[in-house]
Amino acid sequence: MHPIRQPIGVFDSGIGGLTVVKALMEDLPCESIVYFGDTARVPYGTKSKSTIVRFSLENVEFLLRFGVKCIVVACNTSSSLALPTLSRYFKVPIVGVIRPGALAAVRETQNKRIGVIGTRATINSKAYETAIHRIDPKVKVYSQSCPLFVPLVEEGWLNGDVCLNIANRYLDPLRQQSIDTLILGCTHYPLLTRTLRKVLGPDVVLVDSAKETVTEIRGVLMGSDSLCERRIKPRYRFFVTDEPHYFHDIGRRFLGRVVGSVERVNS
Repeated sequence: MHPIRQPIGVFDSGIGGLTVVKALMEDLPCESIVYFGDTARVPYGTKSKSTIVRFSLENVEFLLRFGVKCIVVACNTSSSLALPTLSRYFKVPIVGVIRPGALAAVRETQNKRIGVIGTRATINSKAYETAIHRIDPKVKVYSQSCPLFVPLVEEGWLNGDVCLNIANRYLDPLRQQSIDTLILGCTHYPLLTRTLRKVLGPDVVLVDSAKETVTEIRGVLMGSDSLCERRIKPRYRFFVTDEPHYFHDIGRRFLGRVVGSVERVNS
């Protein structure tokens, strides 16, 4: 198969990576996509680094069966802990969500005070802090884990008093640090944008790593002469390790469209 026709591979610990898929569909509409959600072993955010690395290696090996031309690590936890190992093990270009989000945040901040929210594993890894300080050592980074945000999103509780109260509790320490930019360091979090804006006000820039990652993917594909810009109908395939019906139902909320068939594979 010509590289232009090869699909892009995307993996996540579960469903949240569909926000990256949505951005890919919107910005690179001719590209075919193979998505793998490790729904049997979700969440990754509470697991050890060695376990996350092992799962991530297995996820890449699965996607390589489909002749993908590049792989997107749509999981912030895997990006923060497994990306260096994946890049050493495999020849295919692999793009994570940390660096694009960090670049965008540094570009946006005016007062050099950036907040980061994510899973416990992502926050404890200090991956965003490291990436931001490589770009601009003078930036101050304030991080907060928000473990209840993922179940809120998956329950569809995106607005209302419960969501607002939890967001206020999590974000108050960041608000007190006068951040002017907030990185949404988990692919579920963009669905909470309306509530986050209520808490932080209109002046704090929210950085969606999913959209920033697609910009980097475009650059990678252009560099390898494999960007598909022809009017070819793309093919989308979705694989999960558990509960395909649940994935199908909730996937519509993430993509804003019907997911189509979802195939179950053994983890």
